[in-house]
Amino acid sequence: MAKEGTLMSDTHTNVPSMVATRLPDRIPAGEYEACPVTEVARRIGDKWTMVVLALLGGRAYHFNELHRAIEGISQRMLTRTLRALESDGLVERTVLPTAPPSVEYRLSPRGESLLVPLSALADWAVSSGGSRD
Repeated sequence: MAKEGTLMSDTHTNVPSMVATRLPDRIPAGEYEACPVTEVARRIGDKWTMVVLALLGGRAYHFNELHRAIEGISQRMLTRTLRALESDGLVERTVLPTAPPSVEYRLSPRGESLLVPLSALADWAVSSGGSRD
């Protein structure tokens, strides 16, 4: 049950209500583009990022393990997604001293901190049935 003045459940407290905040009637493009929420929404809103983050939230993966775990993703798209997440500081890439060298991916502390709000979003999506009522 959502607390009055918030949009989230009791388990996700201290979340400011977008309803309680008076938003302007017009948001300039520059402000929208500069908003950190816009960039996060773009990052997690692509086709593969959420599934990669969810898998890495469980454990570290080698590239080929991750590729096999995500049905339908090409090696090129997985590489691009991992590079973007690494660039954003959400994923750490470690080259292991093996012959031949192998690479392991894991969530960074910043990436781990994203799991809580992503879980809240997933909980909301599941509880709402994913419908657009």
